[in-house]
Order: sequence, then C-alpha cells, then structure tokens
Amino acid sequence: MAGLSQNCARKLLKALNHLRTFHATAICEKAKTGAEHRWLARHLKDPFVKAAQVQNYRCRSAFKLLEIDQKHQILLPGHVVVDCGAAPGAWSQVAVQRVNAAASDPKASVGFVVGVDLQHLSPLNGAIFLSNADITDLDTQYKIKNILPGGMADVILSDMAPNATGIRDLDHRRIVAVCLSLLDLAQSILRPGGTVLCKLWDGSESQMLQKRLAQCFSSVRTLKPQASRKESAETFFLAKSYKENKKYLEN
Repeated sequence: MAGLSQNCARKLLKALNHLRTFHATAICEKAKTGAEHRWLARHLKDPFVKAAQVQNYRCRSAFKLLEIDQKHQILLPGHVVVDCGAAPGAWSQVAVQRVNAAASDPKASVGFVVGVDLQHLSPLNGAIFLSNADITDLDTQYKIKNILPGGMADVILSDMAPNATGIRDLDHRRIVAVCLSLLDLAQSILRPGGTVLCKLWDGSESQMLQKRLAQCFSSVRTLKPQASRKESAETFFLAKSYKENKKYLEN
C-alpha cells in the first residue's frame, strides 16, 4: 500500500473485506435459493399438494391418514380421537370428517376430536385444539383426559416428529422416544380395543418399538402410504386392539 496514507489504506482494506463478505454471502444465498427452487418445483408438481388444495385440506399429509383409514377403518362415527402433533391440522380435519365430530351427518353417531401441538393451531369446526402444548408433558396429558368424554379415547394419532438434526441415528432415537411417550399416554386414556397410529423414521430401534407395541396391542403393522415420499425414511406403525390393563415391559 505504498503511496497511500494510513487512513486511506484502512478505508481500502475495509472496502475489500466488505466486498469479500458480500461475495461469500451472495454465493450462499445463490445455493440456498437453488435448493429452495428445487423444493418448490417438486412441491408444485406433487399430486397430493394439488389434491389438498382442491379438497381444502390444510396440507398433503391428510392423504396419508385417508389412505390408512380407507384400508384399515380405524376412524368410525362416534369415535373419540386424540391427534398428537396436530399442526397444521390436516389429520384433525380427516378425523373430524370420519368420526362425525362436527355432526355433519345427523343419522350417524357424533365423535370427538382433540388436537395437540407445540405450535399454534388455527380453529377447526368439530375439533378442540390445545396449542403450545407438549404431549409428553404430564400436565398436558392431564388436560387431555379432562377434556375427553369419560376421560377415554378410541384412537390416538401421531404424525409428530422432533425437529430433524440431520444426524440419522440421533433423529431416529428421538422419534422412537416420542412414540414410546404415546404408550404412556395410551395407558392413561386409551380404551380396551383402541388404536394407536404413529409416525416413525426407520432405524436400528424400530424392532424394539414394534416389540413394545406388540406387548400392548393384539395387532401391529408397518405401513408406508403412497403420500409418503419414496425417498423418505418415514413409515407408520398401526397398533390395533389395545389390551386392557397390560403394561409394556422394559427390556
């Protein structure tokens, strides 16, 4: 920097550093924008996204539950349902329709739906929502039991999952822990003969979870509905016919 005053040199260095920072940020933003564009393109082409818009479901995940219920008939008029991790509310929409919670069919039994999530839930006719509530918290479970007719449910649904870290084994263990918490909830509120449907990311502890479920339910199936993207590790355990007064055993 010969020939420049110290003050001018400092200003020039500052400008160069600013230029380097701007260039690096621009590269990151370009990469981020490219990934977002790819996601958006896939999202807009997704037939389940389009169907959700046409049928006024809050998100495409509604079709996972619709397919499972169509095949296995877990939601019947008059059923009492607890939807865990309900946001944005698509599964609750399906549950309200199938159990007649909004009394839209005057000839059918009227069901009851409670949705719970850590996030805010926009109101839904036919459902009671507990927003900003942790389903694994005992106080939340106590509130649910008090809300339910007779304190009991026929079906526990869970499409919830912890925020992914990107570390596959860690994320798998965390979602297994979420599923195990549903067994604790089931022992508090689920009627004999009841059903639990829970989402899982496949991994090393899947068989352990299936074994725990089999100790509490007469039937346990692994499901992969068409609306679950093929590249996703997501599967569902459908556990039916809850056994009265049966405690699951620790390994």
